[in-house]
Amino acid sequence: MTIPQHIAIIMDGNGRWAKAKGMPRNYGHAQGSKTVERICEDAYRMGIKYLTVYAFSTENWSRPKDEVEALMKLLRGYMKTCLKTAEKNDMKIRVIGDISRLDEDIRNRIQELEEATKNNGGLNFQIAINYGSRDELVRSVRRLAADVQDRKLFPNEIDEACVESYLDTYGIPDPELLIRTSGEQRLSNYLLWQLAYTEFYFTDVLWPDFTKEELVKAIEYFNSRDRRFGGVKEEQNV
Repeated sequence: MTIPQHIAIIMDGNGRWAKAKGMPRNYGHAQGSKTVERICEDAYRMGIKYLTVYAFSTENWSRPKDEVEALMKLLRGYMKTCLKTAEKNDMKIRVIGDISRLDEDIRNRIQELEEATKNNGGLNFQIAINYGSRDELVRSVRRLAADVQDRKLFPNEIDEACVESYLDTYGIPDPELLIRTSGEQRLSNYLLWQLAYTEFYFTDVLWPDFTKEELVKAIEYFNSRDRRFGGVKEEQNV
């Protein structure tokens, strides 16, 4: 079985999972963070090189204030435990998104985590925090335009590789497989540029219930696809 080099995940269904158990949404988010730790370990053992997860979107700020505060508290806790997970799985951690809106202590922890793991050679783990793909593109275009204005870059030098060099994911290969849990079938402003040739796998399983066995199912689906490239991408129906 071919293992995708890079898998991206939209971790959906924490709130519904908690509601089904008569628990508050925050309980679902806490359980979902534990699932992240397990899947990171599973991915590393399976030989996956890159794993990118959608932790907090630019749109998530519109959620109820108490839920946002709980998510930030959970994020603070996760930043602490993530270093232990990184050491265990030789993970190199990178946060994508606009972290400027986050509180200073969270920004500092992110920087410390990235610095502490930068030389690790196992799983490359990207966490999308305050990330939205349209926001990423806007920020990238602004930087590109500034470089053109400063004559560091000329319009005729702008091509796909140039644009990619301004994205949050610069230096990271595009995902080969996107997994979205909880039965939703949309991208929700996630990695719009990077998912151009990615296989999509949707499952009804809620994120806290996502296991290694479910990850294997997604990879088996990936293997059933006919991924041929030549000018344009061709596929055969499953």
